[in-house]
Amino acid sequence: MRKAYSYFRPCLQWLQFLKQDCLKEYFNKGKNESEDSKLRFETYQLIWQQMKYETEQLQEELNKNLFDSLIKFLQKCHSGFQNNSRDWGYQIKLREIPTAALILGVNVTDHDLTFRSLTETLQNNVTPYIVSLQARDCPDMKHFLQKMFSQLVDCCVDVESKEEEKDVQKKTHCSMDSLSSWYINVTQKTDPGKPGKKRNSSQCQPPPVVLILKDLESFTTKALQDFIIISSQHLHEFPLILIFGIATSPVIIHRLLPHAVSSLLCIEIFQSLSCKQHLTTVLDKLLLTTQFPFKLSEKVLQILTNIFLCYDFSIQNFIKGLQLSLLEHFYSQPLSVLCCNLSEAKRRITFLSDNQCENIRRLPSFRRYVEKQAAEKQVALLTNEKFLKEETQSLLENLHVYHTNYFLVLRCLHQFTSSLPKYPLGRQIRELYCTCLEKNVWDSEEYVSALQLLRMLAKDELMTILQKCFDILKSSSEKQLGGTAKRIEELLAQFQSPDAEVKEEEDASGSQSKGLQKTDLYHLQKSLLEMRELRRSGKKQTKFEILREKVVSFIDNLVREYLLPPETQPLHEVVYFTAAHTLHQHLNAAPRMALHTALNNPYHYLKNEALKSEEGCIPNVAPDICIAYKLHLECSRLINLVDWSEAFATVVTAAEKMDANSITSEERNEVIHARFIRAVSELELLGFIKPTKRKTDHVARLTWGGC
Repeated sequence: MRKAYSYFRPCLQWLQFLKQDCLKEYFNKGKNESEDSKLRFETYQLIWQQMKYETEQLQEELNKNLFDSLIKFLQKCHSGFQNNSRDWGYQIKLREIPTAALILGVNVTDHDLTFRSLTETLQNNVTPYIVSLQARDCPDMKHFLQKMFSQLVDCCVDVESKEEEKDVQKKTHCSMDSLSSWYINVTQKTDPGKPGKKRNSSQCQPPPVVLILKDLESFTTKALQDFIIISSQHLHEFPLILIFGIATSPVIIHRLLPHAVSSLLCIEIFQSLSCKQHLTTVLDKLLLTTQFPFKLSEKVLQILTNIFLCYDFSIQNFIKGLQLSLLEHFYSQPLSVLCCNLSEAKRRITFLSDNQCENIRRLPSFRRYVEKQAAEKQVALLTNEKFLKEETQSLLENLHVYHTNYFLVLRCLHQFTSSLPKYPLGRQIRELYCTCLEKNVWDSEEYVSALQLLRMLAKDELMTILQKCFDILKSSSEKQLGGTAKRIEELLAQFQSPDAEVKEEEDASGSQSKGLQKTDLYHLQKSLLEMRELRRSGKKQTKFEILREKVVSFIDNLVREYLLPPETQPLHEVVYFTAAHTLHQHLNAAPRMALHTALNNPYHYLKNEALKSEEGCIPNVAPDICIAYKLHLECSRLINLVDWSEAFATVVTAAEKMDANSITSEERNEVIHARFIRAVSELELLGFIKPTKRKTDHVARLTWGGC
């Protein structure tokens, strides 16, 4: 049962597993242990460390603007505590607590990382006195102040004074008066310039106390109201600044606090980056690039994005899912040893063993490639190891060039389609990427619709999009699409030239008048429709319309040439992880089915040969709960406990070989009865049965059809 439980726990079990030191043992164990397993594991670690560093840098960049705005707000509020103290308007405002409402979104699992980064930034730039509280630690005012005081004591730089303050805290009752006295004593003893490394506040101003309420929605209304009211009366001696962590909307402040309390807060709202925008940025940095050779198939990427969009909106969980995909790829694919940068992959190819060369020949994409070659080359690829290695190096180089061109053209196509009405190919580039991974995008109705809409764009819109595409191609260090950039530059130059009308060619068919020989209504209508179509087709085109058609045809040719699905490329299995079913089992497993499998067939998880049995049989050495579960499957809606207990005892005693002199029959029956009661209690705890009053000594069955 313990193994089954760890099997079906959704994402949490794998998130914890990926942090453990046993990862290497898992990677090298069992049938997957091979001659290059150590090298594959080292390659996995190298790629993951690079990806992890990239995501951390990205997180810092995304948080920088938000944190800078918060720091300016806090420094401005703190400077106000010291200035204009005689101003009547300021005296009124002095009782208002500066409050930053930080809207972080519903991705609650990412909030801890954001608050850790925020705490570190504030300690380095504003104040060393940072307190972070959660609702579960503050059910009332007493615990609120105790937690706050204990964390403030931990902020002290001097270790000796910290120990003294902890002793004082144990002896005295925590209140705002004691907090104010503590703050005055600490700020008088400590030079305010020392705790903060980069603090910009004046040396004569003691640093403020910043209180972060991580989950504002979960705090009790009474505790929050009492704290705000009392704190506002001590602002002149205890400069407090609040930061509210909000997952939903700023309206929650007014729902939790009445006007009399919310009027004591000077609130400013700060909005973090949207979760979807964050996901797009992460995909752009990790997958839509040639910096990392590892790629995801369409189904795997769809599973990860669906979990993100439908469950938690958590970027950290998405990255952990990406790490799990990377691990599974290097664990299950022997040729993943070549999933590294191009120069290192070419070097490793020269040292491939005969078994690894056979693995290359077994790849479906390589077999399709061999079938298209001439007969002599086919023989050489299947028999000559040296020629195979040379060809593999060439194919991997072509795969690298394919990805370089693929991502550049993908970004250009996204520039054209992301602003179209109703977004036929998706608003985000990840949607377009999934479509291109799945099939030939030009065969879809959405692509045809997008081309029709492109033929209706205005001149300034086309020029703006072409300029963005030109910048994308020029920003790339690769020169494979240099001719394409030159062609776009020529099109831009033509758009900038003065408009000129294209001479209309004479349409002989349109000038000739058709005699309306038929006088009936049907033939007359048909003839008039034909003449209207001829006039429409013979309408002259302007230079802009001709150029616009050239641009659409140019983009269409690029898409058909470079946006081929990865399955068309030889050796794509080396870098693409395609085991969507395995990933789905780890991240979206079904708990009821896992429980049923564990109880009905314990050998599936325990791997004990004694537990093997034929279908429909109950092994007498199985765990008690498994025996009771299989017996309950044979019962109807109401189960007689007496009959169930006798059947259980019959199965159990068949496995026991006890000496008649060592234990009496009554004692043995008592032991079996106790085991049965425990098994039934466990089944009730798992939700398979429940007590019933309809019949004496009966329980009701709750599950049917093998769960």
